[in-house]
This record gives sequence, C-alpha cells and structure tokens, in this order.
Amino acid sequence: DGMNVLFILVDDLRPVLGCYGDKLVKSPNIDQLAFQSIVFSNAYAQEAVCAPSRVSFLTGRRPDTTRLYDFYSYWRVHAGNYSTIPQYFKENGYVTLSVGKVFHPGVSSNYSDDYPYSWSIPPFHPSTEKYENDKTCRGKDGKLYANLVCPVNVTEMPSGTLPDIQSTEEAIRLLNVMKTNKQKFFLAVGYHKPHIPLRYPQEFLKLYPLENITLAPDPWVPEKLPSVAYNPWTDIRQRDDVKALNVSFPYGPLPDDFQRQIRQSYYAAVSYLDMQVGLLLNALDDVGLSNSTIVVFTADHGWSLGEHGEWAKYSNFDVATRVPLMFYVPGMTTSSVSQGERVFPYLDPFSHILGLVPQGRSKKVVELVSLFSTLAELAGLQVPPVCPETSFHVALCTEGASIVRYFNVSEEKVKEEKDGCDDTYRCFNEEPVAFSQYPRPADVPQWNSDKPKLKDIRIMGYSMRTIDYRYTVWVQFNPNNFSANFEDVHAGELYMVETDPNQDYNIYNNTSHGCFLKKILG
Repeated sequence: DGMNVLFILVDDLRPVLGCYGDKLVKSPNIDQLAFQSIVFSNAYAQEAVCAPSRVSFLTGRRPDTTRLYDFYSYWRVHAGNYSTIPQYFKENGYVTLSVGKVFHPGVSSNYSDDYPYSWSIPPFHPSTEKYENDKTCRGKDGKLYANLVCPVNVTEMPSGTLPDIQSTEEAIRLLNVMKTNKQKFFLAVGYHKPHIPLRYPQEFLKLYPLENITLAPDPWVPEKLPSVAYNPWTDIRQRDDVKALNVSFPYGPLPDDFQRQIRQSYYAAVSYLDMQVGLLLNALDDVGLSNSTIVVFTADHGWSLGEHGEWAKYSNFDVATRVPLMFYVPGMTTSSVSQGERVFPYLDPFSHILGLVPQGRSKKVVELVSLFSTLAELAGLQVPPVCPETSFHVALCTEGASIVRYFNVSEEKVKEEKDGCDDTYRCFNEEPVAFSQYPRPADVPQWNSDKPKLKDIRIMGYSMRTIDYRYTVWVQFNPNNFSANFEDVHAGELYMVETDPNQDYNIYNNTSHGCFLKKILG
C-alpha cells in the first residue's frame, strides 16, 4: 500500500551532530534516528541559500534550470511549470501536508508555499514566526534588542512559545488526524533553528559551558582565497549585538570571545532542535506508524561558524554546502518493526549521552537534487524520468538520480565499475560528484555580495565536490539570458580533501586544470 513519508527539513543546519562525529554537541534524538537509518556523510546542497536550495531539491532541478538564484521569482512563471516532490505524492494518492518552513515563503513559492499544487491543505505557519526578528533578546542592561545571540526565557516570549515548538505541536496533531483517518500521508516539517537569530530557550546554554567552546580551526581568511569567493556576512552585521562591535567591512574579524558566543549559541540551538525532533519522532511511535513511515532528515544548506573568517552561508565551501542527510526506511535500513514497538523513545538532551554509531553510513558524494527520485523509489512510485539537456518545457523529470543504489553500504567496499553511467544526470566513469554554485555581483566583497538580486549577478561560481577534492571556477555570468561564459574565468579554487580537509590552501594556480574544467562543463 506504500509507506507514509515524514520529511524533516532544517534551516541552516550543518552536520554538527553526534552521528556525524561531533564530540561537543548533544543531539541524542537525531542520533537515535541515525542509528536506525542510512546516513550520508558527503551530502551537498546545490546553492547555499534558502530559497534557491529548497526550490532546487523540491523540484529535482538545479538552480540553472529553476533560474532561481535569489528570492524574487516563482519558478512556475519564470522558468517552467515543474512538478514538486509533494505534488507528485499528492497526484499519487497521498495527503500532503506542510508545517513550518518547507518552501521559502514569499514570491519564490507564490506567497502560498506552492499551495494548492503541492499541498492538500493550506500550509501551517506558526503564529509566533512574525516575532523572529523583533527585539525579544534581553541585554545585560535589561533592555530588549534584536540580537544574533539570543537565549530567551520562553515564558516571556509573545504567546509564551517559540515557532519551532508550535510547529512540533501542529505536526503531532496532524499525525493523530492521519492515524484516525487512516490516510496515507507525506508530511513535511520545516524547522527554523539554527537559522539566525540564534533564539532558543536559555536552559540549553547549560549544555555548553563557554570554556568548552573553541574557535573554528581556521578562523582567518585564507591567503590564497580569491576575493570573489569570500562572503562578507552582511546579515549578521545587521543584528544589534554585532553592530555594537563595529567590526570593519568586509573582513572583520569578530572578537574571539564573541566568536565563541556565536558557536555556543549555534550548538545550543541545535540541541533545542534535537528536542523538537525527538518529540516529533516519539509521537510517530505513539500513533503506531513508525513501522510504516519513511523518515528523511536533512537541511537546506550549512552555515559557517568562523571558518575562513566567514559566518553564515552564501559560499561554495563545504561548511556552507554540506548538509546532514539520512533515511529511515522500516524493513530496509532496520529489520522490520513490529506494530506498536517503540523505535524512537524520546531522549532528554540534558541527560542522555548516546554514543550510538549509525548502522549504515555511506561516504558516497550525493546531492539534495537527488531527493525527488530517491523518495519516489523508496515509496514504490514510478521514478520520474531523467531530464533532457534542456527541460524548461518538461513538467515532470529530474536532474538528480536516485541514490537508493547506495543504501546497501556493505557493497561500498567493492569498487563499482558501472558507477551510474547508465542512469545519472551527468556521466563520469568514476566516483560521483556534487555540483553547487553561488552568484556574486562583483569580484570584490560589497554590501550585496551575499545575496545579489538576479539583475545584479555578474559572476557565477560553479563548484564541483568529489571524495578527493573541491574545484570551483568563478566565471562571467549574464543575468539577462542566464548564460555563463567559461572562457571568462575570474578566479579559481582547488582544495585537496585529504591534505586540506578545511579548504584553507587553494592550489588552483599551481595545478593544470583542463580535466577539471572538462568535467564541470560535462
């Protein structure tokens, strides 16, 4: 009869999770999910900013096909009438439900989160979402500010709650409705934290004493980083507490003690998120649906925590593009679960130290654009066809091949000869590749470098990540006809993963890159 799908999507979450080897973070509920899942340790977003990334993976098309690089166009009007993952499930008899931030709200989802195309009922947004950027953070002087670092007393907040708490409550309510109605569902739950402002219940700070918090391993701007590649983190500069520090534009740096506070609050926000995920999965157990529901957990992109002297997303580095990605499939990633058996008992982040290792972990390089075909295959639906070279006129096709073929991790030891040549979007006769890209308005960092509007884009950084390296070329881009000119390369980056895991030593200028360029044009 087909499984239900619970799709958990987190805003700005890089893989700082116990199940990804982070020693500091307390994330017992997500780790427990990972223990029952296949976990991808090399998963990448196609553009490290909210709307373009979400529209890309929800339609299964790359940003050059959605033509969304900013926040200001709706793909159905501006590019092509592409089907989305929830739309496809809805057309195949599922009740599709959206809670919290799934599509990016606003123009890019037609001010409706793409309802009614994608969803059976109008999407739910928490009523307290509108206070996110208000002055709700109490400063040392007792006054209220709109800070970046913002631990709060929840009882003092408007309506005595926070958006993610409301989203969890609504998602649990919907699970109960679905159980009662015995309807097959696709439920997407989008959490806001750890997106800025880092506003979370203050008790989570207790988990992370400041003396345990280090700086990033490479908190300086790398000597050979092309200026076009740098993102000047203008969004955090606009917060009251950062503004008060009066750091110079564009390179800063922020004072060390404040860097530690940001890192501390990011971790605290992740533990607050973990608690919400724990409550949600525990409710899946409560309604007896853990044995018939696929659970996917991922994020729209990462977030830099001071690496390369950068903060936020807006770049092609791993810290901005790499995301957690895991799939729980009853009977496939775990032995079959008997009705009523508890798979996800709630674990209190304040008392549980888990140390569970994921059962299946794949090091294969994968992309979020593969989610559409992967979920279709897991749910037993027909997998959408691979898109032709130009697919603006094709409503249903995908530019990311299903990654279900990587689920049997024991086979990963064997070198796959045919790696995907018959069915992947781009054919390489070797390891898989993840493509990301990021637009810039100019060669040097300026006020709109992080989020240029389409009309201001002059350069596109196309980036390619394999298991061994990250290669990026920043090329001339014409926003009027969406064309990139690979003959006009403004700058390049090449980092070897084994010797330079943090991507600090750019060797582009002392390497010949004919073969890399051929691949990226592939």
